[in-house]
Amino acid sequence: MSVIVIEFTTLDGIVSDPDGSAGTPLGGWAFRHGPEAVAGDKFRLGSTLDDGVLLLGRRTWQLFSRIWPGRTDPFAERMNAVPKLVASRTLTDTSAWANSRVLDGELFDAVKHKQRDIVVTGSLDIVHQLMGADLVDEYRLLTFPTVLGTGQRLFPAHCPNTDLECLSAERIGTAVLTRHRRAAR
Repeated sequence: MSVIVIEFTTLDGIVSDPDGSAGTPLGGWAFRHGPEAVAGDKFRLGSTLDDGVLLLGRRTWQLFSRIWPGRTDPFAERMNAVPKLVASRTLTDTSAWANSRVLDGELFDAVKHKQRDIVVTGSLDIVHQLMGADLVDEYRLLTFPTVLGTGQRLFPAHCPNTDLECLSAERIGTAVLTRHRRAAR
């Protein structure tokens, strides 16, 4: 079982509001590079979605639950079919997106006891919690040639020191997909 974090990021490490849905002044930066830059399985998840589970925070789940159920392309079919866990203390109704349920119990317990790969997308609060507990095994980052200078960072100043190994780097349109995993201890 691996915990895989996937994020759109800028060259300076900003991950907040890549699609502009949060209405921040600099939001929408990933989508300014065109729909082909963000459409489909850019993170090379493939069969991980067939056998794994998505872990999302409430805000990300609510955004995705308005987008994905209406899509029918092959990647959307995988996104709609994958089991989805929502880490939320306030959300009660997950009927808007098939195969979703609110996480029972504590986040760390659920992650430690899962028997399949867990993919976390967006959901920066969850990612930071998992990073702090040293539970992230792999990062798949789609880095866009944009510098914002301000916003939420994937790796904030207070994050723990972690050595990573680069597994791959691949140009995808105007962006670069990199895969990093925890270095052997």
